Amino acid sequence: MTRVPEARVAKVAAGERVDVAMTVNGTEVVVSVPPRVHLADALREQLGLTGTHLGCEHGVCGMCTVLVDGEAARACLLFAVQCEGADVVTVEGLGSPEEQHPLQQAFSAHHGLQCGFCTPGMLMSSYDLLTSGPRGTAVQPEELPVEMSGVLCRCTGYRGILAAVADVAAQHPDGLPAPRNCGHRTLVGRGGGPPTARADGSAPDAAGAPPVPAEVRLPAGAPSATVEVRSELGAPVDRVWEVLADFHRLAACLPGAELVQVLPDDRYRGRATVALGPVKLAFDGLAQVVEHLPDQHRMRVLAQGADTGGSATQADIRLAAEPAAEGGTVLRADAALFLSGRIAQFGRALAGDVSRRMFEQFAAAVEESARSGRAPTAPARPPGALTLLAGTLAARLRAALRRLRRTR
Repeated sequence: MTRVPEARVAKVAAGERVDVAMTVNGTEVVVSVPPRVHLADALREQLGLTGTHLGCEHGVCGMCTVLVDGEAARACLLFAVQCEGADVVTVEGLGSPEEQHPLQQAFSAHHGLQCGFCTPGMLMSSYDLLTSGPRGTAVQPEELPVEMSGVLCRCTGYRGILAAVADVAAQHPDGLPAPRNCGHRTLVGRGGGPPTARADGSAPDAAGAPPVPAEVRLPAGAPSATVEVRSELGAPVDRVWEVLADFHRLAACLPGAELVQVLPDDRYRGRATVALGPVKLAFDGLAQVVEHLPDQHRMRVLAQGADTGGSATQADIRLAAEPAAEGGTVLRADAALFLSGRIAQFGRALAGDVSRRMFEQFAAAVEESARSGRAPTAPARPPGALTLLAGTLAARLRAALRRLRRTR
């Protein structure tokens, strides 16, 4: 069942990385990996495709099943360097939330999801069974317990899973539909591993500093959290826009941020620190202004950053300054956040609360800079745990009071 690609003859020194070109879910990528890294880790860490789960890492449980050149394979038993030129399909390529594959729909309809940990392996294994199995979709329900025994479910939720596979087989006697979510898209790793070579256009600089991507790219799919905030400032809109248009002053207003280097093509290299109780994350990252409309006082910034602990974040940020009554300014910020690693454990609600609190601090610093005509006199500090907690509780209390008033 497990495909073993043809061996690639090469001698690689210990610690050396190897560039491996392959197609993953319809996207051509090149990953730079040590020879010992298996395919599952390369998919998860370098490409951000965390749908491929790791269970036993001995090829027994089947959680990491993917398709390699159309055949089911244990991603924990394949070294990434063995997949040079391979066509890999993961569970992300099977279907999207907007267009699920019939197998995904059937698993939901028959309650075959359970805790979800084995689901990617079950889906990819059943896809392989119904497309490449000896009987294809003509497989009989009584054969499924044996045919699907290559993937283990710790919830023992086999009945729903087998019913889902039998249902799909019966509904598609002429063959199973192909994966529905394969195509070109940006794949971004989780930040713990090195950047993807060539896929993001990165290249090391002359001083040997970490590679700087040629552009900031955002992951495909839905963001981890979205934030929409507005603040009313007393300073006039032209003075506020002067702050936003000057990236040195803008960076000085961002809590915990530091501008490190100005790069060509409206790119800015910097650092940012976020502290939340015992969790303190220090990101090295890149911001790129992709839209700048002075007449409308609007700008759009793409940003990405990663810390050494494996957390990574990307963001699509839109800032707008609009005239307000009595000569003030309404400062708006809309952001789509893509989080991975430890920072993703904050959850959508907390990530949104943290972002809103940071924007409030940012808006206050912009106000100060707009009135003084200078960058803030003291660097904006990252929000602390108590500040965030107090701000979060206050915001939720205000929301509860608003709901109470509406119900009266």
